[in-house]
Amino acid sequence: MENLLIGIDLGGTTVKLAFITQEGEIVTKWEIPTDKSGAKIIPDIAEAIEAKMNELKLSKEQFAGVGMGAPGPIHFEEGVIYKATNLGWREMYPLKAELEANIGLPTVVDNDANVAAIGEMWKGAGEGAKDLLCVTLGTGVGGGIISNGNVVRGANGAGGEIGHITSLVDGGALCGCGKTGCIETIASATGIARLAKEAIQGGNESSVLREQFEQTGEVTSKDVFEAAGKGDLLAQEIIDNVTTHLGLALSHVANGLNPEKIVIGGGVSKAGELLLLPLRKQFNRFAFPRVAEAAEITIATLGNDAGVIGAAYLAKNNQ
Repeated sequence: MENLLIGIDLGGTTVKLAFITQEGEIVTKWEIPTDKSGAKIIPDIAEAIEAKMNELKLSKEQFAGVGMGAPGPIHFEEGVIYKATNLGWREMYPLKAELEANIGLPTVVDNDANVAAIGEMWKGAGEGAKDLLCVTLGTGVGGGIISNGNVVRGANGAGGEIGHITSLVDGGALCGCGKTGCIETIASATGIARLAKEAIQGGNESSVLREQFEQTGEVTSKDVFEAAGKGDLLAQEIIDNVTTHLGLALSHVANGLNPEKIVIGGGVSKAGELLLLPLRKQFNRFAFPRVAEAAEITIATLGNDAGVIGAAYLAKNNQ
């Protein structure tokens, strides 16, 4: 095997790593814990890569380069990440330079949501699409915008921040970004759970969600979709509210991009058609008709591999 690529998906809890062929096929993948202090993240990654090379009897000369997706705004050309405080980097951090110094291979870095979008474009649900919108509905809401095959990064690395489109002008919940009313506070897993708790506490209608909350004190986004699938009216109302706001936010972005595909990933996307059916309805309601006609809304297919595959694509095409 020659000219292999190394894909790295840096998360707050784990670092996912993979050796990947030039055709986008995963040779091997594994993960390591993330050092939340920040000091050992890069040395830990370099050590893990070297150990895996030794295990598979591969030499560094058999690798063409390294790609990484990391959380937060990144200056793509310089490879600098801005204030990833959850990783212990409270100032600008020279991520590309540190990776190259520790691993000894050419490296390219980008925002993790951008990288996941690239992965879905190359080998996932967006394969074949040149104009693509990728949204991850997890603990937060991430986004990647691809126009004519290229990621939209913007003037200072903050392009594609779909999760911070303001959906409630007044009275919205506080978002981690410091604003209120962001779509992230509504359509993320945590946002859906919050809306469910507020609906339960603000009414008295019969619901399996109410019964569960009274017994356990907790309700999750997964619980909401499962209840909706069984015909629970309160759960269906919550999903209608969520998909109305999400469909509106996606229509705004799509009206500017005119995408071929809108790919929905993250934990919430596991709800499948329970999410997609009302979301398509609301998106078609708000989007410019010609835009709605072109956009296929679908579930991401790469799961946790999207980041490492997208990172490998970056490494392949930016040497």
